[in-house]
Amino acid sequence: MNGPVVGPLELVAYLLSALGPLVLATWLLARRAQNAWSHGATATALATMAAWALARPVFGPDAMSARLLLSASYLAWLWALYRMFARDGRHESLGPIRPVVLALGFVGLMQIALALAVVGEPSAAGTGELVRLGIAFRLLFCAGALVLVHNLYTGASLAARRELRWPAAAMALMWFYDLNFQTLAFLEQGLHATLAGFRALIPLAVTLLLAIGALQRTPEQAFSPSRAFAFRSISLLVIAGYFGLMVVAFRGIAIAGGETAGLLQIAFLVVASAGALALLPSKRLRGWLHVTVTKNLFQHRYDYREEWLRFTRTMGDGDAGTMPLRERVIQAVADVTDSPAGLLLAPGEYGSLSLAARWQWPGTEIPAEAMDVAGARFFADSQFILDLDHWRAGKNEDIPDAAVPRWLVDEARAWAMVPLLHYDRLLGIVVLARPAYSRTLDWEDFDLLRVVGRQLASYLAEEASQDALGEAQRFDEFNRRIAFVMHDIKNLASQLSLLARNAEKHADKPAFRADMLVTLRNSSDKLNTLLARLGRYGGQGGEQVGPVPVRSLLQSIAERYRAQHAVIALPGGEFIALAQPDALDQALVHLVQNAVDASRDDTAVLLDARSEGMDVVIEVNDSGSGMSPEFVRTTLFKPFHSSKPGGFGIGAYEARETIRAMGGKLEVESREGLGTRFVVRLPRLLGDVRIPASYNVKAEVA
Repeated sequence: MNGPVVGPLELVAYLLSALGPLVLATWLLARRAQNAWSHGATATALATMAAWALARPVFGPDAMSARLLLSASYLAWLWALYRMFARDGRHESLGPIRPVVLALGFVGLMQIALALAVVGEPSAAGTGELVRLGIAFRLLFCAGALVLVHNLYTGASLAARRELRWPAAAMALMWFYDLNFQTLAFLEQGLHATLAGFRALIPLAVTLLLAIGALQRTPEQAFSPSRAFAFRSISLLVIAGYFGLMVVAFRGIAIAGGETAGLLQIAFLVVASAGALALLPSKRLRGWLHVTVTKNLFQHRYDYREEWLRFTRTMGDGDAGTMPLRERVIQAVADVTDSPAGLLLAPGEYGSLSLAARWQWPGTEIPAEAMDVAGARFFADSQFILDLDHWRAGKNEDIPDAAVPRWLVDEARAWAMVPLLHYDRLLGIVVLARPAYSRTLDWEDFDLLRVVGRQLASYLAEEASQDALGEAQRFDEFNRRIAFVMHDIKNLASQLSLLARNAEKHADKPAFRADMLVTLRNSSDKLNTLLARLGRYGGQGGEQVGPVPVRSLLQSIAERYRAQHAVIALPGGEFIALAQPDALDQALVHLVQNAVDASRDDTAVLLDARSEGMDVVIEVNDSGSGMSPEFVRTTLFKPFHSSKPGGFGIGAYEARETIRAMGGKLEVESREGLGTRFVVRLPRLLGDVRIPASYNVKAEVA
């Protein structure tokens, strides 16, 4: 193994492969001052390769000197590759590059150590195992180096690729050839004769490619890989490293295991495979890798072009089959931070926030008032993006307790709160769920989330404007129709009243006169009652506010429904509310009728009243099908949206407007499949008050 064992043609090829790199190395050193960042390292690598090309025919392909020089040339080319990243000091900002280079350098040193260990191994079997282990290390080195070459070229700007095209091609050719050569050597347990002969031409081919590149005029280098490319390259490198370490460990067990080597290898293979199956699909691992790559490999965390394109795809896809706007709003914010779910809290009628939509976040119990007015005012005034992990750790002491409700504190998945502001007006807050790999939000996250939040708020404001315009148009049409109806009813009422008076004067038959009087008077009363109710749409017809015994009123309403459905007024003490008696009766009948329509025949509707501070609270509870948050927000209190065939869709709207005109509030809490609770809040009359005799609640059986 220590003499020349190559043929004449192969000897000529090795001599040319030594001469060519030496000439090019000398020329590069002469021009080193022009491109000091890479020419010196490339010249050193070429000289080492030339020394290997000379040693191989002189001392033999398996000589110790040839093996050591091949490993040394690997390390020299690795250094040259790293220096090509160093244009204008850019390698200082490429954090993941240096650990990869150091790892490959360690693998190269292990090749040298194994080559030296072969000399001291007395047995042929031991020598064969060490040689196979050295080949495994060389395979690992070639795979990692190819990933770096790919990263160098593809991650560079278009202008810089002209300069890097030929050096990258030369190194890719060298390591790709060696990767295949060493793979066959590992599988066949020996050098492949044909590939070994062609290996003499590799240094010459590398020299030719480098010479072509060196003779071209080179523009400035600018390293700007895409996020997707960098993530995939690092992922490939991690996978290649995993398999390389498996091969090394597998061969090491074979060497050191003795008689139990086979059993140890099987156990190692099972454990390693189980670990890979557990870790590789992990969202947490992918999240950590993505955050690490973008943090260390790029100047900015986000590719703003890609973020904007993704944002427009999410919000611009408004076909009938897509998610509602509010769910897409949540998704657009969640995509920025890779959050798996989110909630949207939107302002209600009185300034507090309630749940408006969910996106992939079922099950969380959220009260009807998700955030009170004080918390909403804080986000509107400060425009603050809240990192809940920081808040839980006590690092945001100036955040008021109202900004983080108790249900949000108890929800472990809640991670961040992003306000949506339109002209300093709060249109919603998006609550983001914790991503698989959670991290601390920084200034770049805050800037991007703030911009996205304002853009999304404009979408919500536009939708609200469209809804208001549509509602105004429908009201205009409804008012025109009601004007005609009221005119006709007035004429009919006048005619019937006149007929009743004439009948009283001219009817000769007593029986006929009595029947006519009863019929006409009942019809007249009904029409006048209808007119009074129609006239109350604007200002409740001028009815005076007075004390109303709430418990008695609920019992009266329950009695009216006795023949139709089970409506139960729960017993308890009497509470006096300040309200318009007829208007309150009409509003509660609307709510009870809705509850009856939503309930099954075998379930009762419950009515109850209680005192709460300065208010009297009336509850109408049913165990029906319930309503979704989207339906409650967009449809329940919208006039002319009826789920009943032939309905006007103004019952719930009229009830809310009637109660609001009396100085009260109407709230609703509903869960799909569980039921609905309407809550009416009215001012409570304090003290010992005597109910006027003119107000007497009577039970009118339907």
